[in-house]
Amino acid sequence: MSQFRRTENAKDFTDDQVHRYARHIILDEVGGAGQRRLLDSRVLVVGAGGLGSPAALYLAAAGVGTIGLADFDAVDLTNLQRQILHGTEDVGHPKTESGARRLRALNPDVDVVAVDAKLDASNALAVIGDFDIVVDGSDNFPTRYLLNDACYLARRPLVHGAIFQFEGQATTFDARRSDSPCYRCLFAAPPAVGSVPNCAQAGVLGVLAGTIGTIQATEAIKLVCEIGDVLVGRLLLYDALDLRFTTVRVGRDDGCPLCGSSPEITGLIDYEEFCAR
Repeated sequence: MSQFRRTENAKDFTDDQVHRYARHIILDEVGGAGQRRLLDSRVLVVGAGGLGSPAALYLAAAGVGTIGLADFDAVDLTNLQRQILHGTEDVGHPKTESGARRLRALNPDVDVVAVDAKLDASNALAVIGDFDIVVDGSDNFPTRYLLNDACYLARRPLVHGAIFQFEGQATTFDARRSDSPCYRCLFAAPPAVGSVPNCAQAGVLGVLAGTIGTIQATEAIKLVCEIGDVLVGRLLLYDALDLRFTTVRVGRDDGCPLCGSSPEITGLIDYEEFCAR
């Protein structure tokens, strides 16, 4: 992870930045130093959909200096129930295009890097290597395992989120920490093909994506500013119908093929094939 430049006052900020980030700067836990780190940070958001939309918007509002937006899909009318990064006029256009435009309009301090490509074993390490933190807003298991393995190999923190109907979950994996599990520690194998319906088949409460995506943005901001206690070793579960949060402790699996004591995975694989077994 890159080293963020530190400062203890606002002398390096423009007058507009002092006003824009005033509510951060007056927080003792953030201050001028934390805001400078946010402006110097680089966060990759994979998926400009339900989770990526609120995550990217709040990261931009917070002043994250460079936001990578990775997606290869176009905006569909059915997306707009939850994907608040896009508008009706964006239907049919690439999500990276409309997403980048919205983030730049929200905060001109933010440099948006559009990655209009599908991440796979051939490009994931190169893309991730250019960022400090990865936020997983994907909606499929091959991408989740890909990002987990790539972030572990590249030693990049990965902020995970997932939603289904009325339920969501979030956690953070940080390969730099010896006590951090990885996604494979929690889910050693993907579910059988066809056993978990997608949003188009099962439906999803639109605002649920906002709750989990905002939690992911919170985790990324805490990682950049090195404040608070991130969700490493804890899986946060959310039930929107009962409005109940539950935290489950999760440990590192010594037998994990990626981060265990005798790792078998030393490079990226074909994740479509892995998840189709």
